[in-house]
Amino acid sequence: MKEYYNLLTKMPLFENLSLEDIQKMLKCLRAQRKIFTKDAFIRNEGDTADFIGIVLKGAIQVLQYDFNGNRTIISHFSEGEMFAEAISCAEIPTLPFSIQAVTDCEILFINEKQMLHQCDGACAFHNRIIQNLLKIVARKNMLLNQKLNYMSHKTTAEKLLSYLNDQAKLHNSNEFTIPYDRQALADYLGVERSAMVAEIGKLKKQGVLETKRSYFKLIKQ
Repeated sequence: MKEYYNLLTKMPLFENLSLEDIQKMLKCLRAQRKIFTKDAFIRNEGDTADFIGIVLKGAIQVLQYDFNGNRTIISHFSEGEMFAEAISCAEIPTLPFSIQAVTDCEILFINEKQMLHQCDGACAFHNRIIQNLLKIVARKNMLLNQKLNYMSHKTTAEKLLSYLNDQAKLHNSNEFTIPYDRQALADYLGVERSAMVAEIGKLKKQGVLETKRSYFKLIKQ
């Protein structure tokens, strides 16, 4: 774990905590590190939701499948990001989604009960961790509302441009790289890949954007 201490100290979950406190916390919260290969399912829908996860290395995606096997990507997480905390805070017993490795990755699993309830040792850092956790859940709720805004648009082009404009704001640049390939982006926006690719082609011809794979450049009109 020593190679990841610098990463952990920069995470919002451990804000205002010293490295010594973080080391004690990992032991108190029964943290376990596990390795997964690309495309492996880290957890499946219906599995027990008894953990909070942190991506130490690589990237993962949270997704759902409907009755017909159609995939919807809910979110994407990379190094230093936390996932499944909202499910734990809501005390939902089983996962309503699956979690898949996008690349080879290492995940730190924290025991949900140890995280959300004061431990027997009454560790001084425990209340701070819970406060930080609540802030993170609130911020992610705002991101969920952002995605609902994309989905509320009627056309594929409107959904796509709404997402790309938010990415430009996030990167503070009209040039940026998104964490999705074409299929994954279509799944995230809830549209057909062929329809989205066609719209991207139209927008390129209209001079609205330039793109290659996951790279996009929005052109001011």
